[in-house]
Amino acid sequence: MQARAVLERAPSGNYVMIKGSPTDPNADFLRGGQQEVLQEAIDAGDITIVGEAYTDQWLPANAQRNMEQILTATDNEVDAVVASNDGTAGGVVAALTAQGMAGIPVSGQDGDHAALNRVAKGTQSVSVWKDARDLGRAAGEIAVAMAGGTAMADIPGAVQWTSPSGNILWARFLAPVPVTQDNLSTVVDAGWIPLETLCQGVEGGPAPCN
Repeated sequence: MQARAVLERAPSGNYVMIKGSPTDPNADFLRGGQQEVLQEAIDAGDITIVGEAYTDQWLPANAQRNMEQILTATDNEVDAVVASNDGTAGGVVAALTAQGMAGIPVSGQDGDHAALNRVAKGTQSVSVWKDARDLGRAAGEIAVAMAGGTAMADIPGAVQWTSPSGNILWARFLAPVPVTQDNLSTVVDAGWIPLETLCQGVEGGPAPCN
């Protein structure tokens, strides 16, 4: 969803991939999914990946330093950035802002308050949010079913998958919500973020901040 949202905003141009920590299997797992979304545009010659870097410990400061180095190497010829979570996106936005490039498409995920505020400001394009209410409800339903003797493989909607570390597991996947300027009210209505936090420093922004 991250890469798809960025691709919609920037269907062509120079892309940068800011990955997670090299010691976390999830970093490559996410990167593989991003590649699947972008591959067709890459094969068509519409997109060129001009920079790519792991972010040690997923730290925003490390993501910012990586982005600064890529901007220097490309002479700021960057049109979009796929960052693998909201922390790394924050570092990316800081680096872009310092170069007067705030506002080019940047992805993230986790629904962090700071990231949602950046979405409202227009410096981050999307944050992929997982509604804890839905997650908790599904987990409770599964726990009750399994306590009653139902095997995980027999839970409605359960599928088998391979984890980033290579384990074969059963899971029921829920659809996350890509939060953009078009649906910011979703996270406010859900009670995930107060309106004043979402809209802090936003002037003439999208609903519900305007």
